[in-house]
Amino acid sequence: MGPITDESSRPMGLFRRSTTTPPTTTGVDGSSQRVDPGDARDPAASADPAAWSAQRTIWSDAFGRLATRCLQVILVLLVAAGLVFAMTQLSLVVIPVVLALIIASAVYPLLELLRRRGVPSILATWISLVAIIVLLGLLVWLIIAAVQSQIGTLVSQANKGLDQLQAFVHDGPFQISDKQIQQALDQAVQFLQSSSFSSGALAGLSAATSFVTGLALFVVVLFFFMKDGPKIWGFLLRPFRGAQFERAERIGTKTVSTLGGYVRGTATVALVDALGIGVGLFVIGVPLAIPLSVIVFVSAFVPLVGATVAGILAALVALVANGPVAAIVVIAIVVAVNQLEGNFLQPVVMARSLKLHPLVVLLALTAGTIIGGIIGAILSVPIAAVAWGVITVWNGPDRPAEFARKKRPERDMK
Repeated sequence: MGPITDESSRPMGLFRRSTTTPPTTTGVDGSSQRVDPGDARDPAASADPAAWSAQRTIWSDAFGRLATRCLQVILVLLVAAGLVFAMTQLSLVVIPVVLALIIASAVYPLLELLRRRGVPSILATWISLVAIIVLLGLLVWLIIAAVQSQIGTLVSQANKGLDQLQAFVHDGPFQISDKQIQQALDQAVQFLQSSSFSSGALAGLSAATSFVTGLALFVVVLFFFMKDGPKIWGFLLRPFRGAQFERAERIGTKTVSTLGGYVRGTATVALVDALGIGVGLFVIGVPLAIPLSVIVFVSAFVPLVGATVAGILAALVALVANGPVAAIVVIAIVVAVNQLEGNFLQPVVMARSLKLHPLVVLLALTAGTIIGGIIGAILSVPIAAVAWGVITVWNGPDRPAEFARKKRPERDMK
């Protein structure tokens, strides 16, 4: 007869019950009687101990642990997908709130300066809000005034450019006949008169209504973020205690500093881009130089591709209005400004606020564009920068999360 193995010495499985203290029951005479654990099992399991053992250890081997991790990853992805879906459905609320948080973080130093000088908090908030509204209104007014003053010249030059393009198409190597050109124009007119264009116009009207609503919500939320931002964050931190509270405070401080530094640095780079390209367009004599400069300034908030796309638009306007030589000069100016930005401004101005690899920026831009379009492309990079900033202060002011720490010397491949 082999040695008796104690049941409690066997390894515990995920579904294995502990038998270190055998259950007892009281008999009729008051004496305690031990109950056989097998009596509490399923009858089928009692009949087949091998099947019961396999059931107890199916999740405890290497493959079972892998399956458990896969289930956990699937659950996390489902939760993340649900959050993204909810944000896309509530974009009319989410986008104004995120934009208000970004702008409030950018003007936070101005608010603190005014408050330190003895300006009441409510007055400092109103001064900052009015300054933001005046600045945005000034940009819109510059665009409208420049378009109204130069639209006639641009239309006449554009007609000449289109005539030259039509002559090139007609006499060039493609040999496109006048009949084919007229058919294309007729199809364009039919599209403008079709129901598809009408439905698109109605969709545009709905989008305009949503824009006005979102703008009003943005202004209101921005006001309260600037006025009571620290109080709102303190209210949200009430459930936390001890180390969790300190971590949440670090996350809030890092988020505000990252967003503020990103917006201020990007605005500085965008202003230099707009001035450089705008002065070049003005010297060459390209129409709508001011609106194009404003477009360059706004598009610079989309890293890597924004300024390039705006430069291409400026080159197209120069091609239509001033000819191919002017377009080539505009392209040269855009390339020179982009080189100045990439080699000097970005490393100096953005080094502290945006510590992301260009590949991460590109992936964030792609994901943001797919999820939220143009607004998603603008917000994706600062959100990615905030996420990385949170990781860097997860365990302390200078202690990143464990998985993000350097495990060995990392070399820069050049």
